[in-house]
Amino acid sequence: MSLLPHQIELLSPARDADIGIEAVNHGADAVYIGGPAFGARAGAGNDIRDLERLIAHAHRFNSRIFITLNTILRDDELEAARRMAWQVYEAGADALIIQDMGLLEIDLPPIQLHASTQTDIRTPEKARFLQDAGLSQLVLARELTVQQIAAVHQALGPVDAPGRANIEFFIHGALCVAYSGQCNISHAQTGRSANRGDCSQACRLPYQVMDAQGRFIAHDKHVLSMKDNNQSGNLHALIDAGVRSFKIEGRYKDMGYVKNITAHYRTLIDEILDEREASGHPLARSSSGRTRFTFTPDPLQNFNREFTDYFVTGRKQDIGAFDSPKNPGQAIGWVTKMGPDFVELEVSDPGTVLHNGDGLCYHDLHKELVGMAINRAEPVSARSPTELITQWRVYPKDPMEGLKDLRKGTGINRNRDMDWVRTLEKKSSDRRIGLWAHLAETPGGFALTLTDEDGHTGSAQVQHAHQPATDTAKAEASLREQLCRFGASIFAVHDIALQLSQPWFVPASVLNALRRDALAGLEENRAHNFVRLPRATPVEPPVPYPEHTLSFLGNVFNHKAHAFYVRHGVKVIAAAYEAHEEEGEVSLMITKHCVRFSMSLCPRQAKGVTGVQGTIRAEPLQLINGKEKLTLRFDCKPCEMHVVGCMKRHVLQQASEFPVKFYTTRPSVPPDPAGSEPKGCNAP
Repeated sequence: MSLLPHQIELLSPARDADIGIEAVNHGADAVYIGGPAFGARAGAGNDIRDLERLIAHAHRFNSRIFITLNTILRDDELEAARRMAWQVYEAGADALIIQDMGLLEIDLPPIQLHASTQTDIRTPEKARFLQDAGLSQLVLARELTVQQIAAVHQALGPVDAPGRANIEFFIHGALCVAYSGQCNISHAQTGRSANRGDCSQACRLPYQVMDAQGRFIAHDKHVLSMKDNNQSGNLHALIDAGVRSFKIEGRYKDMGYVKNITAHYRTLIDEILDEREASGHPLARSSSGRTRFTFTPDPLQNFNREFTDYFVTGRKQDIGAFDSPKNPGQAIGWVTKMGPDFVELEVSDPGTVLHNGDGLCYHDLHKELVGMAINRAEPVSARSPTELITQWRVYPKDPMEGLKDLRKGTGINRNRDMDWVRTLEKKSSDRRIGLWAHLAETPGGFALTLTDEDGHTGSAQVQHAHQPATDTAKAEASLREQLCRFGASIFAVHDIALQLSQPWFVPASVLNALRRDALAGLEENRAHNFVRLPRATPVEPPVPYPEHTLSFLGNVFNHKAHAFYVRHGVKVIAAAYEAHEEEGEVSLMITKHCVRFSMSLCPRQAKGVTGVQGTIRAEPLQLINGKEKLTLRFDCKPCEMHVVGCMKRHVLQQASEFPVKFYTTRPSVPPDPAGSEPKGCNAP
């Protein structure tokens, strides 16, 4: 177990070590980051030396560093993955986040293992299996409700049982429309596999939606593009359901995003911890220290597609960013005048200040976002010195003729505030570990002992003559003032105890040396007493996997993974989609999002509606983007949507250097929710 039952972990993303360090400085209890290879974000790898720097900084606060090794691997990649696992373990990493079960069959270091979101944990049975297989932290599917999370929590057994896994859940950031690990559209169309960290994001494209009669029911809508996840209002409920690790999405995001969103959730979680302590049901941070910020966190300031809490509190209709996958920003006003090279705006809030470099945008007549970067912004003269400025003239960076459909009365949003950007480019947090100082006299001098909030100590002594102070009141105040100066360290003093027979005069230089040496001892003891997370022991004999057959959706791509599932009782195992054995039409994506529901075309929505009931059926729909065509089929019993298609001929024809084939009896593909048989897609 990585967390005690009463501990709460805020888990932040990092693209690189510098961002990871700032995540820790802004209150992250743990950071997840890519290693040198095999992470599910292909462009977010990091050198071992950079990881060592991040790990050393994090461990000073008892924060943990988790390394993503969460792609599916070919047989020829397993040895390199094994070596990388040992490298990051020797660098001090605390856990590996994995998808490929083949890793459990090779010589990994004794490092804790966490189940990636790519393992697609939607059921209590799957969660319990992964716990019993030796994984210590499980990130559940984003699509689960609070009640479903609680059911998983219950299935994992007593919270203090040996080997009991912790529940991790995404609370913020971009949403993948598919169940994680259950999307093969990118590979089918481009050969770039989402399961191998190289998704082409077809879900963010605009599509025509056509019904079974050939009628278009949506035109150029991003119907597979979700709004961004924001669980700010559900943290209490998620804690009560059993979540202990709260995960922020964003390993591609910039420094400002990680600072701001980490600070936002640090503030909210600390408020909850303080409330629970006051109520007599205390919870605790899983790392050390408190963090103060020089800014007020605001999730609206970062790139977002507007927000949704997705399915946590039940299915909702308005979860999609169908008009645009871009950042719409926040409404600030409207156009009042157009000039040859400028636009005049009236802002709705007189406190709004526009800056050179701000990013503005608006919706054109087709509801597509059009960006308008500001080269120069200047206020229109007020009629009196006391009048607040509501009129601004902005000079766009790009030519006016490129600003499609911009006219008087057009509403204007701001999606980049340069004042905010500059604020987060500076030092914006201060994280300190509390300590208590005790100064005592010794026969030949003085001794200083520092005890931190985790119970670690550091001591130092100095030989120095006891010199009576001429002004006793001033001497004691001076001692306390000097001993309080921990500004250059990561510590902040809570209290100072003086154990002196009388106030002595102690030069500042002596006190500084005492404090410096005691701090060095304290840091050394903290590092010495740092405990690495234990690796869970799998249950023996191996527990059976919840299913006897795995289709290509099991993402088994190497013989070690095959051996793992055989050892756990699976009888028939198909190779992953990336093995190019699925030539026909299959479910390329399975998602809880339903286009019919979002467009009010769901048969369940029609129940009881006079004149409509019985007229709407869950017939397939078609998505069209240029030459690309996909079929939407609806499985109403579990309330899921399948995006059906086939692998492109040019992808199928790519030479497979390392073919994979496991089964002796071919497993059936997932049932077609519409009842029709899969079709051949690349037949001559």
